[in-house]
Amino acid sequence: MIVCSCNVLSDGQVRACLQPGPGCPRTPAQVYGCLGCSPKCGRCARTIRSILRNALDEAQAHTAAHGGAHACSTACEASCSLGSFQTTREPEGVAA
Repeated sequence: MIVCSCNVLSDGQVRACLQPGPGCPRTPAQVYGCLGCSPKCGRCARTIRSILRNALDEAQAHTAAHGGAHACSTACEASCSLGSFQTTREPEGVAA
C-alpha cells in the first residue's frame, strides 16, 4: 500500500527501514531520511507514525513472549530506539 503519494513510499518500504538498533528511525522525519527523501505535503506523517507504533507494539510483544529478553542483541539494547520510542502523545503542528 502506498503511504506517501509525494515520494511514492509503500508501507513495506517504511517497515523495511525499522530495524532494531541505534539507527532505527523514531519519527516520520527520520523515516524519510532513512528512505532518502524528504516530506512534501506531510499527509503521510500520521500513517508513518502509526507504522512506527505498530513496530514498537510488536517489539514489546516479542520481548514479553521471550521472558523479558530484549528483541535486540545485548550489544545494542541500551541504545535501541525501539525500546525507547514514545507513543503516548501526538506531536502538535503535524499536517493531517
